[in-house]
Amino acid sequence: MQDILMPERALSPVELDRELAKLARLYAAADGPGMRMLSFLGLRADQLMNRLPDPVLERLDGASAQALQFALRQGGGRLPLRSDRGNRMIGAALGAVGGAGGVAGTLAELPVTTSFLLRLIQREAVAQGFDPKSDSVAFDTVQVFASSGPLAAEQRGYLATRIGLSSGGLPKLVAQVAPKLGVALGQKLAAQSVPVLGGLAGASCNYVYAQYYQNIAKVHFGVRRLALNCDISELELSERLQQQLERADP
Repeated sequence: MQDILMPERALSPVELDRELAKLARLYAAADGPGMRMLSFLGLRADQLMNRLPDPVLERLDGASAQALQFALRQGGGRLPLRSDRGNRMIGAALGAVGGAGGVAGTLAELPVTTSFLLRLIQREAVAQGFDPKSDSVAFDTVQVFASSGPLAAEQRGYLATRIGLSSGGLPKLVAQVAPKLGVALGQKLAAQSVPVLGGLAGASCNYVYAQYYQNIAKVHFGVRRLALNCDISELELSERLQQQLERADP
């Protein structure tokens, strides 16, 4: 099965630079005030995590892996709405409902939110012309969920693992991602476990997460689409994208 459903013509050098400039702006916007706020809250949530019961903490890695596997099994299902803002509001509503229920509500919400965020990433893959049912696109969906985008230091390793999909690359990636996701979900769980504020924390976290993953997915699959259409390696395009960012922020 082909990964890309809608191949396009090759771009001229000027057009390619213009596309990379657009992706650079999206990449810069992803790490905006909302994510910086969540980073700060994450530090506070680390302290709150110490108050969570040990059985809850022990369940996080397993819950993370189950959430990822559940979301990937839904790969052929209905994709979210076309409106970016509408999808963010849906994510916020999920977080509000889960957070209002405290620890129990948040534990029930985490798989749903994880699945929803992965579906947002898949939607961006489709928008770039990729087939969400392709194994390599499913792999990239998890990669986007786990990393900071195509400029992350671990990108070379992910590309090598994608090539080795036939030897179990996707299950290996899920196993690698689950502990990282467990930490992030633990922070979210801790923040939402605070009475009264849990619903607000859940809504805020999910709204920012949705916005972040939408932008990172647009950049990731945008780079991959350009690589296929222009016959240039993803790593080379990522380096050129990095140069665009450096020029924009000297």
